[in-house]
Amino acid sequence: GEDQELHEHLWSRSVNLKLYERSDQALREDSELRVGVRWRTERLREAQELYRIRVTHALDAVRELFRRQPAPNGADLLARERAAAIEALRTLDGEHELAVGGIREEFIARCHPTERPAVVRQRAEVEGLLAGCPLVCVAGGHVAILLDVLRLFDFPRLLGERALVAWSAGAMALSERVVLFHDNPPQGQGSAEVLETGLGVVRGILPLPHAKHRLELGDPSRVALLALRFRPMLAIPLDPGARLVWDGFGWHGIAGTHKLTEDGALAEVGA
Repeated sequence: GEDQELHEHLWSRSVNLKLYERSDQALREDSELRVGVRWRTERLREAQELYRIRVTHALDAVRELFRRQPAPNGADLLARERAAAIEALRTLDGEHELAVGGIREEFIARCHPTERPAVVRQRAEVEGLLAGCPLVCVAGGHVAILLDVLRLFDFPRLLGERALVAWSAGAMALSERVVLFHDNPPQGQGSAEVLETGLGVVRGILPLPHAKHRLELGDPSRVALLALRFRPMLAIPLDPGARLVWDGFGWHGIAGTHKLTEDGALAEVGA
């Protein structure tokens, strides 16, 4: 599997922390925590569905304004309305992020998940495994589940000062804000939507895995909208060959690593 392939790439010197399995084990042992997680999941699902109704209509308005051609004497009016519509969208995104954060805080107040004996025991084992590891890799998967698992084990504290490599949903979960996106999904309309606040280990960028397959990168209006909506974060397509490195002061990309720009183009990230 993917784990074995990664293990071989790392000269067979890696160790799988098995956080998913550890999370499942903790929930099996702690029925009270299991009930709390179910409560949280139901609340988060309902919040996302309600937000989706509002954000879909807000995006329809923005897209219509971006498709509209300026009148001979009205370019400034159209530009003003476009900017206002984007700000309304950004406000809606922020409100949803706060609402989700409130649900998570209530869950923590109810259940104190990181203090549960079953979780403490599993985390102690993980800390022991990490003791000799200078580098931590976080792969992909289902980003919402990955977030839950990483939060349960207080991943930022586990990571400490170790070097970090992340890709796909792993990069999404570790960023400041998690955004779900697909311009042409198999079902329904493609509307990018905020899922929630990420772990914030990786700052200043919005990772967009598999962007070539999920986004219409040749459509300037869609590219510009994503860049404007989520500024000041850099929206980065994470396609095969793309790589960003943090040097302690800023992000540097290898050749072929791009960012979405507010004028609707793709530009290389500074080397």
